[in-house]
Amino acid sequence: MTRYSILILLFVIISCKNTSKEDVEIINSKNKVAQLFDNVAAKMIDDSLINSTSIGIYHNEKEYISHYGELEKGKGNTPNNKTIYEIGSLSKVITGTVLANAVLENKITLEDDVNLHLDKKYNNLSYSNQPIKIKHLITHTSGLPNMLPLELNPILADFLNYETPTKINEVLSDYDKTDFLIDIHTIKIDTIPGFKPSYSSAGTELTAYILEKVYKTDYEDLLINFLSEKIGMRDTKITLDQEEMKNLAVGYHTDNSKITLPMAKLPWGASGGIKSTTPDMVKFIKYQLENNEIVQESHRPIYRDSDDFGLGYFWEIDYSDKESGIRYLHHGGVPRSQCYVFIIPKYNFGAFIITNQSGQFTARKMNKAVKEIFDSLKNPE
Repeated sequence: MTRYSILILLFVIISCKNTSKEDVEIINSKNKVAQLFDNVAAKMIDDSLINSTSIGIYHNEKEYISHYGELEKGKGNTPNNKTIYEIGSLSKVITGTVLANAVLENKITLEDDVNLHLDKKYNNLSYSNQPIKIKHLITHTSGLPNMLPLELNPILADFLNYETPTKINEVLSDYDKTDFLIDIHTIKIDTIPGFKPSYSSAGTELTAYILEKVYKTDYEDLLINFLSEKIGMRDTKITLDQEEMKNLAVGYHTDNSKITLPMAKLPWGASGGIKSTTPDMVKFIKYQLENNEIVQESHRPIYRDSDDFGLGYFWEIDYSDKESGIRYLHHGGVPRSQCYVFIIPKYNFGAFIITNQSGQFTARKMNKAVKEIFDSLKNPE
């Protein structure tokens, strides 16, 4: 044994003597989770299209965060806790949480006709004398189109096309809140609101506008203040300054080996424009597992079309796994990143996973990875 090895051994022995049994159990637990993360992440980044991933788990009062791979192919730049990601449609459940707080503060009710909170009367936001209500916006049952302007919808339908990110940014480059409200005036609803779900990011953007009206403040200011004060999320926002842009993760669209530009800003950004770090998202999932009235309201099923599926404040609610209990989940994606958030209260488990690649099968691979982690933590050996 070398002198160096003896010194290491002595250090370990001394450390162990100063470590309580409880501490050792926590360390061992974290080591087991770290090994689990390593195994799951290795399978993911072994895929030629997924070269990096960040994973955050909250389980039984413990937080686990790990980062793997490299953000840029061949650069060795592993993401870290300061890496800022575009979280796409996970923005919706954050917006939904802000709205749940507004309901509890009596700023708004879910039964409100949206016209109660708009500057002008939009007679087109109804069908057969049935108006769009706030509850229809948050459950994607408003009848509004997925995206505004409407020309974005055929572009997104051809998502795998290499030109899709550029086309999206070109359309959004000079599209603002005023343009959105003009377009809303031209929409024709063809079904009774509340009748059937049809995914609508436009509905989430309208939700942000209504929040601005009832609070008489800019939506992003409202968002930042809520996340900071209620949850302690201080690195989550829509608009990044020059210094923050240095930490924004680059990413890849489909199997294109060229780095894709960040997605252009949506009018409010409430539906898909929020950026965050992994530690902040772990704070969010921890908050979603707390038994507080805002979370309870945001998880409340507002729409349910079967025994297995429902919708809350933008949350998808899955009742299908009787053993695991109710799951609250949402997928997020932009042309250069995809992510998932899962909340499983029965097991005090929450997960956030993200990659800086957005392709046809990315969501499926992330879902599989989280399932493997959950199954292992749920049934420890």
